[in-house]
Amino acid sequence: MQKTTLLAFLLFLCSILQAEDITGFWQTIDSKTHQPSSVVALYPYEGKYYGRIIGTYNDKGQIDDSIYTPKSRATGIAGSPYYCGFDFVWDATFEGGGRFAGYVTDPRDGKTYDAEIWRKGDNLILRGELFMFGRNEVWPPFPDSRFNDQFKKPDLSTFIPVIPK
Repeated sequence: MQKTTLLAFLLFLCSILQAEDITGFWQTIDSKTHQPSSVVALYPYEGKYYGRIIGTYNDKGQIDDSIYTPKSRATGIAGSPYYCGFDFVWDATFEGGGRFAGYVTDPRDGKTYDAEIWRKGDNLILRGELFMFGRNEVWPPFPDSRFNDQFKKPDLSTFIPVIPK
């Protein structure tokens, strides 16, 4: 009995260690222009993971909207919250095999989809699905060197999720 319990514990521990960390800062890429469109912070909170938009790029490739100076609003979401500060990925939990499952809301129209998240090399893959149909987005990391006096690196441990309605 003790050997079975020990084996089960070791298998559980191995599955946790296999999970690649998804926490950090990522860039979303516009599917039409292939240019970065926003900076997302993925952070843990009470055993689940959440994704918050912390900055958006303008046409010149500069961050001009951020959680420090929010401007644009997500009119497709009830209450029209600011894009920057909006938690659009939520309740993601580790499912095994390096993958996390949760939900994602498109901030442009408010539609919610099942989401699967995993690492592939240095990039993060987010797949939004409705039934068996879905789309993958590849998010490259947002380098720490891009944070500056105007766009400070936030402390992810201070984030508390606000789930869209």
